[in-house]
Amino acid sequence: MTLWLSFIVCTSVIVYSGTRLAKYGDIIAEKTGLGRAWIGLVLMASVTSLPELVTGITSVTFAGVPDIAAGDVMGSCVFNMLILALLDAAHRPQPLSAKAHHGHVLSAGFGILLLGVVAVSLFLGDRIPSIGWIGLYTPLIMGIYLIAIRLVYFYEKRQISAFIKEVGVELQYEKIPAKTAVVHYSIHAIIVVIAAIFLPKIGEAIAETTGLGQTFVGNIFIAVSTSLPEVVVSIAAVKMGAINLAVGNLFGSNIFNILILGIDDLFFVKGPLLSLVNQNHAIPALSAIAMTAIAIIGLTYRAEKKKLFLAWDSVGMVFIFMINLMLLYMLK
Repeated sequence: MTLWLSFIVCTSVIVYSGTRLAKYGDIIAEKTGLGRAWIGLVLMASVTSLPELVTGITSVTFAGVPDIAAGDVMGSCVFNMLILALLDAAHRPQPLSAKAHHGHVLSAGFGILLLGVVAVSLFLGDRIPSIGWIGLYTPLIMGIYLIAIRLVYFYEKRQISAFIKEVGVELQYEKIPAKTAVVHYSIHAIIVVIAAIFLPKIGEAIAETTGLGQTFVGNIFIAVSTSLPEVVVSIAAVKMGAINLAVGNLFGSNIFNILILGIDDLFFVKGPLLSLVNQNHAIPALSAIAMTAIAIIGLTYRAEKKKLFLAWDSVGMVFIFMINLMLLYMLK
């Protein structure tokens, strides 16, 4: 009982401070005058993914549970795509994909590329080429990430002026001084870090007491708890009518999550991280690729109506998520 209470407390703290972190991070972006669309993709995504970053580093350094770190990242990528499908249920009457901008296909494509690198690395296992203790996939992931944010920035600068205008209209913080934003951002960042530090050990204990295993717990319980800031931020954005902010945050979070896996590899000095974790993590990696591909199809086809409360592409993503859940449970 105490174990689950600790999990709920950590999760609640991450939800509260994670959402505040995203808000004040966006205020800082506005005060600095940087491009709103790019900041929405990069800064919003990175601050809402801070729990995954802290949980991953803590898991591989202090807790010694690399499967929790890998499971958290892979599970979060799958869960982010599920969030995208569930947001569609809240958006009426058109499918969410019909309102989101085509430009998100670019960040979604980079997400598939990065997830593909991870899936191949997991398949190779101990045959992964390395540089010291670091897997060769880590510099590759970091290089692709830098290219992704650069290309997305220049693409949006040229093509998505409507998105920039939309975000600029929806998010105005004229009455909040920049100093106040920085102070609040720092406070909530520290709170999120402290709460996330406890998650790996709690996850390890849940895995032991329930017999579910670290791969399953990392992909489900830890991934869901560290992804809750994305849930709250995305729901708030959709309610405001800022569809592109919500979609960009989710695709951007997946790109940043894979970068986190590379950062975790730098801290894990026993060898390439992906060569020493359970190969079953390839299941959520492939599931996230399939769900992202379905999202791209939906963004490209742009169905104007949905017969059910979910559009067909969202139904497909929910179906893939259920298969992912079933396979992870069977192989736990």
